[in-house]
Amino acid sequence: MTADRVDAVIVGAGAAGARFARRLAEAGRSVVILEGGPDWTLEDLYSSQLWARRIKWGGPPVEHGGEDRFPYHLNNGWGVGGAALHHYATWPRLHAEDFRMRTLYGRGVDWPFDYDELRPWYDAVQAEVGISGDAGAEVWRPPGDPYPLPPLATMRQAEVIAAGFAKLGIRTAPIPMAILSEPYKGRNACVYDGWCDAGCPIGALWNPLVADLPAARKAGARIVTRAYVTRVTMRSRERADGVEYVDGATGQTRVQPADLVILAAAAVQNPRILLSSTGAGHEAGLANRNGMVGRNFMLHSLSLVNGLFGEETDPWQGVNGGTLTSRDDYGKDRGPGRPFGSYQWQIAPAVKPNDIFGIAVTRPDLFGERLHAFIRDAARHFGSMGGMNEELPDPANRVELTGEKDRFGAPLARVVHTYDANHKALWEHSKAEGRRLFEAAGAKEVWFGPMAPGHMVGGTCMGTDPATSVTDGYGRLHEVENVYCAGSGLFPTSAGVNPTYTIYALADRTAARLVS
Repeated sequence: MTADRVDAVIVGAGAAGARFARRLAEAGRSVVILEGGPDWTLEDLYSSQLWARRIKWGGPPVEHGGEDRFPYHLNNGWGVGGAALHHYATWPRLHAEDFRMRTLYGRGVDWPFDYDELRPWYDAVQAEVGISGDAGAEVWRPPGDPYPLPPLATMRQAEVIAAGFAKLGIRTAPIPMAILSEPYKGRNACVYDGWCDAGCPIGALWNPLVADLPAARKAGARIVTRAYVTRVTMRSRERADGVEYVDGATGQTRVQPADLVILAAAAVQNPRILLSSTGAGHEAGLANRNGMVGRNFMLHSLSLVNGLFGEETDPWQGVNGGTLTSRDDYGKDRGPGRPFGSYQWQIAPAVKPNDIFGIAVTRPDLFGERLHAFIRDAARHFGSMGGMNEELPDPANRVELTGEKDRFGAPLARVVHTYDANHKALWEHSKAEGRRLFEAAGAKEVWFGPMAPGHMVGGTCMGTDPATSVTDGYGRLHEVENVYCAGSGLFPTSAGVNPTYTIYALADRTAARLVS
């Protein structure tokens, strides 16, 4: 079954897909978004971890290989809004040195442009979205406009932990958050109830349901849900004709013709679709003659530091992304024999007693009365923070197809991933600093979580050399003139900060080029 041709078909209704849909539809283009999961509204979001499971990945399983397993189901989203429905809205900019790794340090690769190219897009996005922060206090921040809103409130947990940073002479600042500290453009301010992971039904936290998808629909974009895309269809070797998908409700295979194809299905599903799109001239997968589709898949490891303090910390209050940040040791090269790469601290996230990242989960060794006693103490005296560590690109870390197929008949994806010795040393380095900081803050007990991975980037990396990258600097496939990739899969390096703000800046930059 073939639908009417449109100007653009967008695969995925998450952060990048929603942004492209809005920009193209408002410019008068005909747009169809194909989303594999269900439709959601803000009213579908409930402050409960049980309910929050609905917006985590619910599609076909993703298999795993390598030594360090990636919890794909936890990191990806399912349905309209994608992972941005349950992201924590921690929005720092990449640093200038993140764009020039090879030039400055001889490690990793350079991006196809520098920070100055992306700066105006960062500035425009923050003015529209409403980022809360303090650019002056955030001394590590690269140049840019001040944030439009003051920082979020500093909770008691953050004050207790920040005392340890101050004692050791390490600077802190409010985390830049895409969460409103004050009412902004008709949206409500945050109420600090610490349920960001379950979604924000009042719209204080920016996600695709707040403005982009409503605006796209108003401009005429059509969203088809439970539409599971299996491959890109080709008109010729260099030009796509649209996409093929399975209607999840009926099981029928359908085709959506389009003059432009935008793959915005995140860093695992985009490579899966490309690798599944075989044909004449693309026997190893679409745009994969160089064998780079799926390669250089990167994660951040998290140095999870936990502690109990004599003072009450009120750990349930705030937002899940934390209150304060520190990037004093963001510099990548620490000298011979020391780990290379950047990391940041996200200090004092709001936590609940149990479930994902909950207090009880930090002590899986406790049972029965020992666990009850721990929770009674920790519910009022717990403190935590996470170090986010940069992983360098490695072609061996990859997304590939398995020999198995899902219920739609499409090949399953496998993530093969192992942290190298340098990255494990960086993780240990940040952990050791975390212990010193908590002890300086007066923690009576300090312990750590496992080497938890988060944030997926790479796999369809952009670059200037078609031999070593998948797309150009705007996300267009080197080998196909009318197929673009969007999202964090474009990142040539992972940096040491959260990726979502940069996803938006990249999407707006490319959308403006497409419209013009």
